Amino acid sequence: MLILALDSAGSACSVALWRDGAVLARRFAVMARGQSEVLVPMVGEVMAQAGIDFAAVDLLAVSVGPGAFTGIRIGLATARALALAADKKVAGIATTHAVAAAVPLDQRQGRDILVVVDSRRAELWVQRFDTQARPLGPIQALLPEQVAALMTGSLILAGDGAALVADVLPDAWVSETTHVDAALVAELAARNWPDRVLPAEPLYLRDADVTMSTPK
Repeated sequence: MLILALDSAGSACSVALWRDGAVLARRFAVMARGQSEVLVPMVGEVMAQAGIDFAAVDLLAVSVGPGAFTGIRIGLATARALALAADKKVAGIATTHAVAAAVPLDQRQGRDILVVVDSRRAELWVQRFDTQARPLGPIQALLPEQVAALMTGSLILAGDGAALVADVLPDAWVSETTHVDAALVAELAARNWPDRVLPAEPLYLRDADVTMSTPK
């Protein structure tokens, strides 16, 4: 299966073209902002490097959150537009799942994976996975002190918010895996298609920080 995967939901931006376990082309950049300017050019670069036409793509995959509101929308809008133009389906993948799957196998031995995503607010987005990167519960919005109280046991911390809870979980091991990689988004889409992927809809855990004006 040939999958074009996109991620712009967090503090990085990436695109990967993946086929049957191999990454054919990939672009990745860490960035807190600016995904709207670089995502589509990345797609063009990846397709050009692989020398593959959009018509050959079997499936689009995209991270759907949790993450930054604007970044999630950029990724989804781009994936939907490409899928519509090429008459393809879109698979949604949670950012927490993609981060958990990226933690190296040797680091997971005997530890659950705790993915912590920086919401840029007081609460963090947290989800626990077993050693095989299978979810052990839902994604939760928790304060650091709540993470310390609820997430006990042997843990490895991953995600761009891991450092924010390292002090309250002093026995946990901190992984260098911090960002979503589109190559893992593609792999998870292939592994879970079609019945266990998420809809191509934003996965928000709180309302946007926007106040609508009241008509006078």
